[in-house]
Parts: sequence; structure tokens; C-alpha cells
Amino acid sequence: MKLLNNKVKVDILDCISSLSNDEVFTPPKLTRTILDLLPEAIWSNKELKFLDPVSKSGVFLREITKKLMKGLKNEFPNKKTRLNHILKNQVYGIATTELTAYISRRTLYTTKFANGPKSVCDEFENDDGNIYFKDIEHDWNNGNCNFCNANIKSYNREDDLENYAYNFIHTKNPKELLEIEFDVIVGNPPYHLSDGGAGASAQPIFQKFVEQALKLNPRYLTMIVPSRWFTGGKGLKKFRERMLNDGRIRELHDYIDAKDCFPGVEIKGGVNYFLWERDNPGKCKISTYKKNEVVSVSERDLLEEKADVFIRHNEMVNIFKKVIEKEEDSFMDIVKSRPFGLRGSFKDYQEKKYNQSVKLYLNQKIGYIDRNVLTRNEDLVDKIKIYVPKAWGIGNIEKDRIKPFIGEKNSACTETYLCIGPFDNMKNAINALNYMKTKFFHVMIFIKKISQDTWVNGYYYVPIQDFGEEWTDKKLYQKYNFSDADIEYLENTIIRESE
Repeated sequence: MKLLNNKVKVDILDCISSLSNDEVFTPPKLTRTILDLLPEAIWSNKELKFLDPVSKSGVFLREITKKLMKGLKNEFPNKKTRLNHILKNQVYGIATTELTAYISRRTLYTTKFANGPKSVCDEFENDDGNIYFKDIEHDWNNGNCNFCNANIKSYNREDDLENYAYNFIHTKNPKELLEIEFDVIVGNPPYHLSDGGAGASAQPIFQKFVEQALKLNPRYLTMIVPSRWFTGGKGLKKFRERMLNDGRIRELHDYIDAKDCFPGVEIKGGVNYFLWERDNPGKCKISTYKKNEVVSVSERDLLEEKADVFIRHNEMVNIFKKVIEKEEDSFMDIVKSRPFGLRGSFKDYQEKKYNQSVKLYLNQKIGYIDRNVLTRNEDLVDKIKIYVPKAWGIGNIEKDRIKPFIGEKNSACTETYLCIGPFDNMKNAINALNYMKTKFFHVMIFIKKISQDTWVNGYYYVPIQDFGEEWTDKKLYQKYNFSDADIEYLENTIIRESE
């Protein structure tokens, strides 16, 4: 903010950046930080063409223009000539909606009509300038869109309502939209399409914009997206495999808490922005942020040997390698999802215990049911096991806490919980329970965990132990030969609730 005539002067794009959750608008400061990833030399090259294929507020286009205005000062000493050249020949956008098209033109040209009398560029003959938008429809097939997988029940709307058929991803060949070879592509794509849930439970869509951008084969690509692609997310497996094996992502800046980038917006699992360089493959410089401060930097491959996900925390890589080299069985083998076949919405239970009833653990409740209500694993009812919520935390390794508890004999649970075991006796169950509460267990599960839900596969890299004996962190550190640095990371990062 700046003071002007004793009044606060506010960048309107800072205000807009906090308006939406499905389409998160980018604050100007963050935009400038992302653009700073690009080589300085590009800003003094009058031939390069820049594209924001997901323009919402126009902030990327504005900040690109400002950088080019500075970089091309010697090439075009006359300010008006310089601005005309940049806006007419170098800076392009594809808006996400009709409204954002108007906003973007207002931001870039100071008027919603590029050829209007108030436009800062006087070389356009059409209203749109270089900001493209066309009102199109979804391509429905068996209830879903062929391009974005939107659900027809949610997005087949009346003509006067926005249907979110984004131009950039509703074509097999994005080159057809503008028929221009772009050197640099930047942006902040829409993150998901609502499917009745919210946040991480909705259908991710950001990956489709990244994939379309890569089809254009630019020299540089940088986008800011949710970090859940690192380890999970609906329909993100192929995208993750492509990104981790590409070898041309040269920088990745990871924010554990998305609010550091987007104040007031919750994006479970955090966000990241990356720099992809077409002609410069190599290791990736990975920077981790906490409260907008860099807390860790490492240059490494995105995909470690024997891993199928991106190990988010740099300090966890050595820990992972030392554990995985022992080739032990996975704790996942004793974890069961929806163990008794009852959905989380199950309501056909009694609140009071009665003869021959089975104790049922529901979401923050306890009920009682007949044994014949169970549709799976009835033999588990009479055995000792451990229950743990399927959903816990938000994907923050420092704040999330796993809360397992003993599932006594004659008990069951809904799919709200995962079931671990069974165990031969109470001693083994308690040893397993205490193992789950160690810092070691916590950090190993976070190799896969990045959001609220923790499915069975989330326990894949956690090694199983002999639960005939007790396990403490000290004992585990010795077993896996952790270094002083490894132990310091575990002790300082994973804080137990009782500490």
C-alpha cells in the first residue's frame, strides 16, 4: 500500500485475489516472485512472446508488461512506441471466463475495449486485443465432459450462467486458439471443479492446464498449482508420473501452508510454483517455505529411487533411503479400509447397548448394532484391533496428529475409520499403538500424506515391526542408523501434543 494525499492507495488486484476459492486470484507480489524465476535476459528480447492461458485478473500480463517496459528501454527509447510494441506483439492472454476477459483487458489496456479511445495501446483494430475468450459449451459424453470431466448435472447451466468451459483445455490442439508460437507461458490455473465436495474432495483440474501448456512446447513454463499432485489426488497419477520423470523442472518452490501465498484461502496440502525449461534438463532446486521464509533448499531429482511419489521435505530423503534399504514388509499390509462394509453416513444404529449388540465406532459417536448388519470381515469383530480416523489434519507435517485407539473385542467401525490388525493379544496391540505414536511413524506416513484423507496406501512406506516388543523413537533411530542430522530433524519437526 502507498499513501496518496493522506489516503491509502490500494492495488485493486490485491483485493480481487481473495475473492474466490475455485479460481484463486494471484496477488501482485506473488506474481512478481513467480516471474522472477525466469531468466533476466528474456525481458530485453523484443521477439519473445508471452502467454497467460488462464488469465483472471490480468495481473500476470500486467507484470510481464512492466518487466518488458524496463528491459526494452534501450531498444525502444520512446515509451509509447515501446508499450505499443509489447502489447501488440508480445503479451497474450486466454481468459477463463467472459468476466475475467473484461477484467484482464481493463488491467492491461486500462479499458475493457483494447481499441477504445482510453486504451494505452493504439494499434489494435478489434475490441479484444490480445486477450482471447470465446463462449463455448462442454462436450458431454455419458454425463461428463470429454475435456474437463465436469459433471453434466452441475455444469449444464442456463445461458446466462457461467458454465466454466475453459477455452484453453476444451480443445485437443491448443495451438488452434491463437496460432502463435509462444516462448514463455505463465499462470495460475483454476484448481478444481466442484463435485458436491470442496477443496481436496473436488475434481482437480489444474493438471489439465499444465498438460495443455506443455503441448505448446514453450521455452519456459511456470505455474502455481496445489501441491497435492506430489503424492495423491483424484486422477493425478499419470500427471504425477509425467512431472516426476520429466527432468526439465529446474526449480520448485513449495509452500506447506497455502495461506502464505493466498491469505484467507485454505488449500489443503499447500501450493507450489515451478519453472520448467524445455532446453535445460537437470536436477531440480527444491525450496521449502514456512511463513514465507525459506527453511530448506536442496538440489535433487524429483523422483528418488524406489519411490513413486515426490518426497516433499528435503530432510526426509536420507531417512527414506535408510529405511527402504532394509526391504521390510509394509505396515499397509495390516491396514483395512471400510473394514466392515459400513459407509460413513451409516445411521441405522441404536444409541444404547442391548443384548448381543456390537459396539460401533462412528464419526465422533458410538452406537450399537446387530452383528448381521456387517457385510465384511465379521471375523474381526471378536478380535483386538486398532482404529484410526481416515481423515486427520490438513497435510501439515508439523501440525497434524494421528490419533489411533484400541478397538476392543465385540466392536466394529464405519468407513470413517481404518482398521489395523488384528492382534493376537492386548500387549501386541498396545505396542503397535505406541509405535504409531512415534515421531518415526509420523514422518514415514508423511512421505505419502499431503492432505486430510489418509488412505491405506498412505501407510505404504511405513515399515512393519515385531509387535512382540516395545518400540520407541530412540530404538528406531538406532535400528535404522539415523545420523545426528536425521534425528535433529525428527525431534524438532514432529512435536507431540504432550510436549
